[in-house]
Amino acid sequence: MKDYIEQQQIEKVYLQRTIDFINKELENVTKEAASYRNALIASRKDMSDNTAPFSNDFAKLTELVQYLSEINSQSVAYANIVKYVQRYKRLIRTPYFGRFDLLEDGFKNKEEIYIGLATVMDQTTRDVYVYDWRAPIASIFYRYEQGKAYYETPSGIASGEVFLKRQYKIENSELQYFFDCNVRITDDILQEILARNSSPRMRNIVESIQKEQDIIIRDTVNQLLLVQGPAGSGKTSIALHRIAFLLYEGLHSNLRSNNVIIISPHDVFSQYISGVLPELGEENVFQFTYDDIVTNLIAKKFPAERREDYLENLIAVSNTIEGENCRKRAIFKGSETFRNILDSWIEYYGHKLIPFEDVSFAGVTLKTRQQLKNRFLHNEIDIPMAKQLAKLENMLLPLTHPYKKERLQRLEQIVAASEGRKLEIKSFSRLLAIRESQALRQRVRKFTSVDYWEIYRRLFSDPHFISIVARDLKKDLRLSRELEDYFSSTNDYLCQGQIRYEDYAPLLYLKLKIEGNDTVSDIRHVVIDEAQDYSPLQYHIFNLLYRNAAFTVLGDLNQCFSENQQKDLFVDISKILAKDKNLNLFLHKSYRSTLEIQSFCQKLLGKDLQIESFDRHGAQPGIVRQETAALMPQSITENINLLLTKGYKTIAVICKTQQQSETVYANLKNSLKLTLVKPHDKDYKKGTLIISTVMAKGLEFDAVIVYNVNKENYINEIDKKLLYVACTRALHELVVIYTGEKSPLIYNALQDEAKKNELKK
Repeated sequence: MKDYIEQQQIEKVYLQRTIDFINKELENVTKEAASYRNALIASRKDMSDNTAPFSNDFAKLTELVQYLSEINSQSVAYANIVKYVQRYKRLIRTPYFGRFDLLEDGFKNKEEIYIGLATVMDQTTRDVYVYDWRAPIASIFYRYEQGKAYYETPSGIASGEVFLKRQYKIENSELQYFFDCNVRITDDILQEILARNSSPRMRNIVESIQKEQDIIIRDTVNQLLLVQGPAGSGKTSIALHRIAFLLYEGLHSNLRSNNVIIISPHDVFSQYISGVLPELGEENVFQFTYDDIVTNLIAKKFPAERREDYLENLIAVSNTIEGENCRKRAIFKGSETFRNILDSWIEYYGHKLIPFEDVSFAGVTLKTRQQLKNRFLHNEIDIPMAKQLAKLENMLLPLTHPYKKERLQRLEQIVAASEGRKLEIKSFSRLLAIRESQALRQRVRKFTSVDYWEIYRRLFSDPHFISIVARDLKKDLRLSRELEDYFSSTNDYLCQGQIRYEDYAPLLYLKLKIEGNDTVSDIRHVVIDEAQDYSPLQYHIFNLLYRNAAFTVLGDLNQCFSENQQKDLFVDISKILAKDKNLNLFLHKSYRSTLEIQSFCQKLLGKDLQIESFDRHGAQPGIVRQETAALMPQSITENINLLLTKGYKTIAVICKTQQQSETVYANLKNSLKLTLVKPHDKDYKKGTLIISTVMAKGLEFDAVIVYNVNKENYINEIDKKLLYVACTRALHELVVIYTGEKSPLIYNALQDEAKKNELKK
């Protein structure tokens, strides 16, 4: 105890010294920011007083451009200094969270290395008060206990001896406590962190990064990193911290936030994770959903159906024959088999269906049909079809220019004005030539203009090509038999002008293959979260869109709602994205839920997931039965009020579908303070939420109430995945409510103690 008190005094002195330095730096940068701001205001006023915003005077416009250039430069400088102000304000509350003492090989003195969110260094003396958690030397804190340790440096591997490893709890610049630890971030700090209430925004995990997580975060060798892990294993947090690390490393490789994108499952999830990177001192990177990509590239042509709506409809009819047929057809359209069919169709269309014809002008044949076709097919550098045909058009119409249309209109006016008088032969000949040129352009464009939508629509109505596909699929008799149904049903609704969500991926793939992709060339790293939600065809699309980017792909096959992904999905992803260096990693430990909830969720799936649960205990999941549906609102209200009295800040009532969510909300909104989470919401609030399982994916809550888990509502394999996702959202407490007879899916999940505590009213 005496030793602790002595060390505590030493630590308090160092903390105060660090805070004093940060305060001094904060004062300096605040003054500097004020100076930049005043200069910027003065420059804007000067521009307003001395220039005209609209002028035809070239000299004045040049002066305006000079003012704007200076103001833009000052704005960037001001924004950068404001970031330093914000960073120091964050650091002053908690300058660091860890320390280790290292005697590096070849040196005589130990160095005390303090680890925090950002580097704190005296630029004059070069003394480092705190090292950024992303610094190479900081990896020792996450990976080694006392004893020999190694870390990477720009000049190679450095080594040394660790003599002390210590963790701190610092709040509002005050040292609350510290303790020494060994091999990894200790269970004590994790217990304290995991016992906290959840937040409406995901928090950073720099205090508690585990060794296996740190390895993933700091990987710079592999161009494709595939990470599989159960619910609560920290996949999303790892991805965000990996982005922060890569941007930190990007100071040397010129990687910037505008070179990175995150493809997230839905808008609510995007909002949930939006605060992590700013907390880590990085600008937030672009976040897209797959639906955003569809909207940007093709949905202007079609009525847009969102993924959440598609899943809602699919889940609602999952127990019907119609629903099963729709699900199978959607799986087929996302498969490698269908991707091969699309590629074959593009080739078939190019060889057989483009209506090439002889091209003549002024009585002279410029090119024959066969010559044009041969030139088109002689495509050694694999130019996309649309660009190849555009080259043919440019070759055939070298004299066609935009002014030709105006010339034609003028000559026609001359003819009309002549009122039968003799027109000059020269003008009349020119008129005929231009008219023929216009006609030629129209004829040529019949075979040089391609529309990926028409090509897709025609795919399902070409009997000869369908017969070729059916013949090739004879080795798979089941698929061969079902193929006719898939093509026939799709052709029926396409002919009616309808398009469904399942068609977006094939359409987007066709567009990219036929027209090429000239966009997003500056994207150098792509993070794909909830990887199991995407089909092989969608991964081909990602590869076409971001061909030069590295990928971090994270997922869990047990959370796939569409039941279309097999065990080899990640092998398929590796083949599709085709990077020279890739790594497939598995996380086996879950940190989110208590041991009791985690055990319940594993048994729910009915298989051994080999998940190592973090040893944090809590109440057994509650199983609550109500005699009738009319009693459900009262039961939910009672359980919510009980959970609120326990101090929980985020409580979610998770329903199977959005329609159920809206019904539950309508029944409860007058008796409780609630928020109904809707698809496409741009905000995510703290409190008690009513939310569907689709929208809850990726989120976490202090307590979860799963609505109406009876034998009618949860019955098939898709329902099992939905139930697993709903239950694994809970950190501290889980309550399952149902009416009538409980779902057979939860029988195996009920432990003896939970069965004894089951309430029957």
